[in-house]
Amino acid sequence: MTLTTPDDFALRWRQPPNFSLEVPFDYMFQPAIDVLDHVRRDEEVRFTILGDDDWQVRMDRTAAFRTAPIEEIVTWPFRLVHFNLSRFYDDLLNGFQEEVMIPWRTHLSGQGFTWQRLAPILFLSTKGAASTYHNDNSHGLVWQVHGSKTFHSYLDPDQHLSAEAAVIGETTGEDPPAHDPAGRQSVTMHPGDQLWSHALTPHWVTTESALAMSVTLSHGGLCHQGRFAERELALRTYWDKYPDEAWTHDLRIVRY
Repeated sequence: MTLTTPDDFALRWRQPPNFSLEVPFDYMFQPAIDVLDHVRRDEEVRFTILGDDDWQVRMDRTAAFRTAPIEEIVTWPFRLVHFNLSRFYDDLLNGFQEEVMIPWRTHLSGQGFTWQRLAPILFLSTKGAASTYHNDNSHGLVWQVHGSKTFHSYLDPDQHLSAEAAVIGETTGEDPPAHDPAGRQSVTMHPGDQLWSHALTPHWVTTESALAMSVTLSHGGLCHQGRFAERELALRTYWDKYPDEAWTHDLRIVRY
C-alpha cells in the first residue's frame, strides 16, 4: 500500500511493517555518476570495496578509489555512504535545503511532528553490492534517485529481533540470518520510489542496477503529538537506564 495523505502517514508511521509513500519533492539531482565522482573525493565519505577478487585487488582498488577514472570505478563492486550532505549544499546539492529539507520539515511540523535530528544521507552502490544486515536508530524516508535497489525487511520484525535487542546492537552482520522468506518484505525500488523504514527494525539492501543512488532522510527522535513510535520506546527506556549513552548514537555509526 502506498500512503499519499497526511492522515494516512500519521496513522502508519509508528508501527512496522515498512510502507511506500509519495512525497512530491521538487528537486532534480545531478546524474548519479557525477555525484559519485564528486563525493568520492570528499574527506568524510565512507566506502567499502566488495567482490570476490583477492585481498590485494580490493586493497589496490581501495587506495585508488578517489583518483582512478570514474568509468573504471563504476565497474567495481562497492557501497558508499555520506552522512554530512550539508557539505555540498553550495555546489553539488545546490537548492536541496530549500527544495527538500525545509518543505519536509515544515510539512511534518504542520502535522504535529517534532524531532531531535532530521538530516539526509546519501547511498551509492554498484550491481551485486549489498548493505550489511543492520538496524538504524532513526526512521528513514528512503528515496530512490537513480537505478534500482531492493529493500529487504520483515513483515513482523518482533519475530526476528526485539526492539530491546536492536538497541544494544545485536543486529549487525554482513548477511541476514536464515529466515522463512514468507516473513520477509522485499520492495524493489526504482527512480522516484519512496519507502518509510521504521526505526530499530532489521533490514538489508541489495543493488539491482549497474549504479544505484538513493537519499534517506533520517529522523532521530521523531514524535507525533507527544507519542514516539512503538519500537523507539525501547531506546528511550535504555537511555533512561544509561543516561551517559544518550545522544551518543550519532548518524555516523549507522551501518552501511
